[in-house]
Amino acid sequence: MDIDAIHKALANPVRRQILQWLKEPQLHFAQQDHPLDFGVCAGLIDRKLGLSQSTVSAHLASLQKAGLICARKVGQWSFFKRNEDTIQAFLDHMQQGL
Repeated sequence: MDIDAIHKALANPVRRQILQWLKEPQLHFAQQDHPLDFGVCAGLIDRKLGLSQSTVSAHLASLQKAGLICARKVGQWSFFKRNEDTIQAFLDHMQQGL
């Protein structure tokens, strides 16, 4: 677990918002055609944020590099979901470390 990468990723409010939405994908992305078990399609995250695809891709890459989300490729589509194991390990580390 890269604590510094996680802190850097969480320092941005857009990234925190993405994580919050991915916590309850059925609430925020119910219109997705594919099962939400795959994760949430990057295009839906783009639309919900109202930012350019390249900006959203950079945010998703930062979250993925930190290990906070996982990506799954299905055809030409990329789906993202939270990495609950890493998130919990980070929370446990923070609780013990401070």
